[in-house]
Amino acid sequence: MNPEPLTSSAGAELVVDIGPVAHGGHCVARHEGRVVFVRHGIPGEKARIRLTDAGESAKFWRADVVEVLDPSPDRVPHFWRVADAPASWGHGRPPVGGAELGHISLARQRRLKSEVLAEQLSRLAGVDLSPEVEAVGGATADGDETHDGGAGLAWRTRAGFTITAGGKLGMHAHRSDHVIPVREMPLAVEGVNALRLWDIDLQGIERVEVAAPANGSRPLVLLVPAPGTRAKRLSSILAQLPADISVASYDPLKDETLQLRGRTWVQESAAGHDYRVTGAGFWQIHRDAPETLVGAVTGLLHDGGFLEPGAAVADLYAGAGLFTAPLADAVGETGSVLSVEGAPGTSRDARKNLHGAPQVEIVQGRVERVLRQRPRSFDALVLDPPRAGAGKAVVNQLMAASPRAIAYVSCDPASFARDIGYFQQGGWSLAQLRAFDLYPHTHHLETVALLTPRG
Repeated sequence: MNPEPLTSSAGAELVVDIGPVAHGGHCVARHEGRVVFVRHGIPGEKARIRLTDAGESAKFWRADVVEVLDPSPDRVPHFWRVADAPASWGHGRPPVGGAELGHISLARQRRLKSEVLAEQLSRLAGVDLSPEVEAVGGATADGDETHDGGAGLAWRTRAGFTITAGGKLGMHAHRSDHVIPVREMPLAVEGVNALRLWDIDLQGIERVEVAAPANGSRPLVLLVPAPGTRAKRLSSILAQLPADISVASYDPLKDETLQLRGRTWVQESAAGHDYRVTGAGFWQIHRDAPETLVGAVTGLLHDGGFLEPGAAVADLYAGAGLFTAPLADAVGETGSVLSVEGAPGTSRDARKNLHGAPQVEIVQGRVERVLRQRPRSFDALVLDPPRAGAGKAVVNQLMAASPRAIAYVSCDPASFARDIGYFQQGGWSLAQLRAFDLYPHTHHLETVALLTPRG
């Protein structure tokens, strides 16, 4: 085959050999020396790709697979047609985002995620480690989830959708304003799909967020109206929704949630506790994530002798108190737990959830500010920062607090590895690490690390 001419035109098609996996849900390919980040491929495949983001002066291009010429043995039929790149581009449109690994067997997905985590740790932290990414959700003998017979589906208790120009439920294509109508969400639990939001006229709404707790409690539909949407339009949408669910509207600019019917929050459960979580508040989206992460965090700290009655601990980026409550159980009334959360609404949730635990002090504010204003000693710290990570300044503050151990929960391998590098520079070591496949069919994974001072 003659080499195809180099082109900088988005929409052009090239034939490439798919190279190694990279962080972000794509693989690395090259075309006449140019790096191309390709989605919907598998390392070792030969494929025809369509450039989706290209420029002559760009350092790299982006592309989707549109035809597989030499498939990997780990390629499987995609479970969701609107997310299948070859099928979607065959109909002249991009695939929806959010299921970019759906064409790969679950076992290979986990191996690829392990490779990404190992590469990030090596490159950004100088740590030579290849942790196995664990399945969650009552795994079968071969490591597949059992909620849906091992297909890795029906795990999302929360889902967000945008709305098409015609008022229909939709989702964005990756890195695009293009909205694609959807009539199912296979990654979501039945409580989300049973609402059948795709049958509703949603004109006047910009975005819809749905929470359907795994414990079966009352779902919540959160509507984000477009500017100028009148109350009459909201009433019309409300009449189309099932009567036994809660409905609220949310103004992201004011961070204000208004009740339309039922409650403005949902009740979640984990580790023997119930949690109130406001509609816009954070909660782990995999149905088994809360129990999995609580077990991993408390297990690492307890086994190391860092979590026992009378201990002083802090839960940073604490959210509604997922870790705070079991930490309070572990230290007992003779211990203490400082719970720090920046979002005012979520911090209010934590106060309601922990009102019966006198050993817990809840502070609303930025972690770096609270640590600076309230210097104290801790036996252990738990931190679960947002995707951007903690950052160098916060890491330095954490080490300055001189805890005996830190449990770090992360949803992003790159920011996690960067922060681990900062800890290493400060004289700390990565003592233990576990990785969990809490987001099957996507490139995301969750890690729980135990960090201790060297010596």
